Amino acid sequence: MNKTEFITVTGFAISLLLHMTQTEVCPPSCSCKSLGEMKGLHVDCSSRKLTEVPALPVNTKRLYLQNNSLTSVPPGALDSLRSLEEVKIFDNPWNCDCHILYLKLWLEDISAHSPENIRCATPGPVRMKPLRQLTGNELGICKRLLPIKCLEFFWRDLILIAGAIITLILVAWALKFSKKLVCQINLCLYDSRGRLLGRHTSKNHKIL
Repeated sequence: MNKTEFITVTGFAISLLLHMTQTEVCPPSCSCKSLGEMKGLHVDCSSRKLTEVPALPVNTKRLYLQNNSLTSVPPGALDSLRSLEEVKIFDNPWNCDCHILYLKLWLEDISAHSPENIRCATPGPVRMKPLRQLTGNELGICKRLLPIKCLEFFWRDLILIAGAIITLILVAWALKFSKKLVCQINLCLYDSRGRLLGRHTSKNHKIL
């Protein structure tokens, strides 16, 4: 086995081990029960005074996170739970600023009724308001943050497009100029040959 094959096999083994670990290991702060024939886990992390969502097994079917001290969920933290069928995440002091947007959209993807019993704790203007009722006005900061990212990409793409257009114009101008230059050179050569031929002909007439 050469070095490349060894690195490939080692990387695959590590990835498989991490996947198995993530699938089977229950978070220390939670209790997990097998659902038997359903081939999944019931992960109960409720009433544990959690301030952040722990790393969860990917085969979680039921997830209970209610009655903790969660204020937000990092983007992507729950994306691996593809087989999730039930989630309870109420009775947490959710901070409904721009960072709550990921949780709101994720819950709406899981079930249209999921955010109904989840209420905001802060900031003041949206206190006790159901998460599902949040509008763009309450999440106004998202309107200011998201376009900044978009504008960065917009200006970068605009510069690239402008650069490409300028390059094409320069290439077209160079081709046109070179073609004109070639024509002028050929014309000059033709005139020179014509004059030489005329002189040679006149000399022959004088000799005769």
